[in-house]
Amino acid sequence: MEVTDFSDIQEEFLHRVHSVVWCTMATLDTRNRPRSRILHPIWEGTTGWITTRRHSHKAKHLAHSPYVSLAYTADLAKPVYVDCVAEWVDDLDEKKRLWDLLLTTPPPLGFDPAPIYKSVDDPGFGLLKLTPWRIEVTNFPAGPHLVWHPK
Repeated sequence: MEVTDFSDIQEEFLHRVHSVVWCTMATLDTRNRPRSRILHPIWEGTTGWITTRRHSHKAKHLAHSPYVSLAYTADLAKPVYVDCVAEWVDDLDEKKRLWDLLLTTPPPLGFDPAPIYKSVDDPGFGLLKLTPWRIEVTNFPAGPHLVWHPK
């Protein structure tokens, strides 16, 4: 069922994605073959954020095609699917804001990025912004299957 207002699914969406924490993200490689990996996004409403290595296979894939598909499937009867466009954010103030958000959010969703990236200005510290063009909150087997598209 299509929903027109994100607020119709927001509470359930954020509950599921923040309790599952980890998801699978699929990209397309330079030959248009799908590739999946496990990632740890954090969501602020309809905007997702991923800290990741700036120079990785994922970066090459995103340079080829910025479209990604996320699947949260810890509860197979209640998956969440999020189809997005991903873009690198290089603004140091925004990277600092997300760094601090991760530090102040309780685990397991929040974490200390320093052991991975050393500091917010580490050249390897990448920040991906996810902007969904489709979010599906599903309930198997009978539904409802709620699908939101931004206006």
